[in-house]
Amino acid sequence: MRRDIFQGIADPTRRAIIVLISLQAMTPNAIADNFSITRQAVSKHLKILTECELVKQEQKGREIYYSLEIEKMKEVDQWLEQFKKIWENRFNQLDDLLTTIQKTKI
Repeated sequence: MRRDIFQGIADPTRRAIIVLISLQAMTPNAIADNFSITRQAVSKHLKILTECELVKQEQKGREIYYSLEIEKMKEVDQWLEQFKKIWENRFNQLDDLLTTIQKTKI
C-alpha cells in the first residue's frame, strides 16, 4: 500500500524518527531506545514511513537498518515553497510599510 507523504509526517513521533535517522541508518531497536513507546509502536511508525517511501530498509546480516529517503523529502519542500513565497511577499510589504511610516515621522 502506498501512502501519501504527508501521512508520514503528520505524526510527531514519525517526524522525530525522520530526524533521528536523517544522519545515520539505525535498527528498529536503536530507534526504539530513543522513545518512551513500545518496540511494536516504533515498528508501526516505521511501516507507515516505509509505505510513504520516506524511509528505506537495508538488510545487513541479521539486522534491518532504516535510513531516510532524502529525495522524497523534496516533495514536502516543493509543497512548502508556495507558502514561503507568500510569507516573503507579506514580510516585504510589511517592511515597505514600516519604511514609509518611519519616513513620515522624520
